[in-house]
Amino acid sequence: MANTSAVNGQTSWHGAGAAEFDLRSDTMTKPTPAMLNAICQTTLLDDVFNEDPTTNALQSYVAERTKHEDALLVLSGTMGNQVAIRSHLTQPPYAVLCDHRSHIICYEAGGVSAWTGATVQTVVPQNGIHLTLEDIQKHAVLDDDIHHCPTKLISLENTLNGLIMPLDEARRIVEWAHANDIKVHLDGARLWEAVVSGAGSLVEYASLFDSVSLCFSKGLGAPIGSIIVGSQAFIKKARWFRKSIGGGARQTGVFAAAARIALDETFGIDDHGKTGKLPATHAKAKQVAEYWTSRGGKLQYPVHTNMVWLDLVASGVGPNDLTSIGQEQGLQLLGNRVVVHYQVSDDAIARLSQVFDIALKGDYQRSEDVKKAYGSSK
Repeated sequence: MANTSAVNGQTSWHGAGAAEFDLRSDTMTKPTPAMLNAICQTTLLDDVFNEDPTTNALQSYVAERTKHEDALLVLSGTMGNQVAIRSHLTQPPYAVLCDHRSHIICYEAGGVSAWTGATVQTVVPQNGIHLTLEDIQKHAVLDDDIHHCPTKLISLENTLNGLIMPLDEARRIVEWAHANDIKVHLDGARLWEAVVSGAGSLVEYASLFDSVSLCFSKGLGAPIGSIIVGSQAFIKKARWFRKSIGGGARQTGVFAAAARIALDETFGIDDHGKTGKLPATHAKAKQVAEYWTSRGGKLQYPVHTNMVWLDLVASGVGPNDLTSIGQEQGLQLLGNRVVVHYQVSDDAIARLSQVFDIALKGDYQRSEDVKKAYGSSK
């Protein structure tokens, strides 16, 4: 068995460790002993040659669970989105339409422009929560307008900032897009959360789209990896583009094995995620929101899943106050977003309520250590 000890226990596989008190993101989870055991037992053949049984089994399993023909393991959610978008865009001119807050445009280092040369059309949803068909129709450019770059791909995201795109709305958009010869990709890094909320099953959502990227580390707790699902022809092309950007890995069984554990144990083996660990995170997120609002705090968005967005300005709280107060209470916080993952403990939630007490009283004074870390201004 591998040596699982480390200085200060920070890399120990036993217990949540620092992740228990880290509410900055649901990527802060720590891999579990079950994942380590799966890694120790995995196959070690070459995925560039498509020969690793553990990787191939995971791809077939996810394809079946999402009712797509094929799947491709990738190193990250960004790689999954960028490979999928590049694989769809084959004949310029072309444009990609997406929500103005989308991960593909805000947090993927300009990948869409760099890898595809596509024009990116960003749209602000009129309802402030999610795109609708009417938003899409207002901004999409069809082939008969030679003055503008035609929309060839719509990239949706579910969840986006923890907010759910309803299944019926996603279906309306996809049906209209297909009727106009436009492909639709879903950044489903956190689709697990939408499913667990009761908005629709994994199959109902995933089977709508031409391609979907799903993340094994956001929320599910695997150390690395995402996956793309789509048709056999699409995945064949995606495999080529994955290789072209350096994404062809060798003994991928070491992270495919952990990803399979994350999917089955954290999301669950059922189509609605009710047998996994995520429903409890949604309950805790609602508890966090109640702690905040019951003390007079305002929310920026409603709480749909595992994210709580605090309106600090409307609540009279400084931009760095929560982060610094949290540090004094042994919590890791970042700005106005609180993200609950399955390893966040009841103790962490109780400490967070104390942070809210201090922050919303309006008379917070930073300690000397925090002043050094964040500066002396309130």
